[in-house]
Amino acid sequence: MVDVEDKLAYFQAITGLGDADLCTEILQAHNWDLELAISSFTSETHADPSPSTTVRPDTDRSDPGPVRGPGTAPGPVIDGAPPGLVWKIITLPISVISGSLGLISGAFGLGLWAAGGVFSYSLGMFGLGSSSGRNVEASARLMSVSSAATEAMDFVAAFEREYGSGARPNFVGEGFMDALQRSRNAYKLLFVYLHSPDHQDTQSFCERTLCSDVLAAFVNENFVAWGGNIRASEGFKMSNSLKASRFPFCAVVMAATNQRIALLQQVEGPKSPEEMLVLLQRVLEESSPVLSAARIEAEERRTNMRLREEQDAAYRAALEADQARERQRREEQERLEREAAEAERKRKEEEEARDRAEREAAEKAAALVRIRQEKAASLGAEPEKGPTVTQVLVRFPTGQRKERRFHSSATIQSIYDYIDSLGCLEAESYSLVSNFPRVVYGPEKSSLSLKEAGLHPQASLFVEIN
Repeated sequence: MVDVEDKLAYFQAITGLGDADLCTEILQAHNWDLELAISSFTSETHADPSPSTTVRPDTDRSDPGPVRGPGTAPGPVIDGAPPGLVWKIITLPISVISGSLGLISGAFGLGLWAAGGVFSYSLGMFGLGSSSGRNVEASARLMSVSSAATEAMDFVAAFEREYGSGARPNFVGEGFMDALQRSRNAYKLLFVYLHSPDHQDTQSFCERTLCSDVLAAFVNENFVAWGGNIRASEGFKMSNSLKASRFPFCAVVMAATNQRIALLQQVEGPKSPEEMLVLLQRVLEESSPVLSAARIEAEERRTNMRLREEQDAAYRAALEADQARERQRREEQERLEREAAEAERKRKEEEEARDRAEREAAEKAAALVRIRQEKAASLGAEPEKGPTVTQVLVRFPTGQRKERRFHSSATIQSIYDYIDSLGCLEAESYSLVSNFPRVVYGPEKSSLSLKEAGLHPQASLFVEIN
């Protein structure tokens, strides 16, 4: 199998796909590597060998003939009667789920879906639960958040380059699961467009239908739009999950339970803007009660949550006020205790300082008495008048006068000792001064004898406080 036709025929024989264009695009996406293309295809579809999942609505079951979904090309067949709101339930590949959840673990990611969500209510209204129909399951390699988002942004950028940035659906630049969550949060349906760049009808469909003013405005107002290139990983996986057999391909989906989506409308093949508008309006009208009920339910939940939050806030405010009062009372009590302890401490300190001052004063007075006694004893007895005796008159700042005789050989320090022994001065530092001529007999002259200092036979000295 060397040439293209042989590879195409062999791929169709192995996969069972009858659409030669789709098989050609799959092979081109894998650079005509037949083994890689077959491996990728079988890994995506081995979980469910059936070509579609059918649902028998609770309507007229007497008609045995097959009826196709309105506005759809041949593909998924519904037994018994025309489809209601939910055409079929599709289980997404874990790779698509993980591709948008990224770093969130697989268990936690599936738990987000298992929680039920807003649109699980809609399935109950139509009698469809988690067991309705058979699931289309697939698995593939995990994609990182950046890969899914990058593919979506690349598609949006390529679409703008090819068809301009005027009137067009506002495709979101994020992975499929994130877009689905965005629609879920906005209580809108998700409009899905799978882009086949090499298909012969793609150019005209995008230019005349998707980019028409009326259709683009309607989609942007009422839907969240997501587009994917089937040559990219997530676009290819979504084409397998939705069983896209003809292009251009559009679908309208909403979130269901677990990792499933509810397929509400599938459009395969070229359509005019008017045809697309009719189909989308019908889907929107049929889903309006479900979306309104979900929105009301969510609003009730938000109201209840807000009431609980207000009650909790009031309780917390009352609790905080009680705690603040208790804290204030405790702080006031602690302050009073601190002040009492501080007052007691100061009282003890003052008492100790007073006792210490009295003790020091007594010790100082005793020391002064002892010094005076020692100095008086060192002077000896006052000598009688004689040629070797000097008469010294001492005048104090208070006007008091003291007179004493000293041997002429006695030192000036003896006069200082004499004054100190009298206890007449409170000052500790003073000097002896003579007036005519003025001479200060300070410490540097204390060792001179009275005769050497020129004070013999008599001298009159003043006490000058330093």
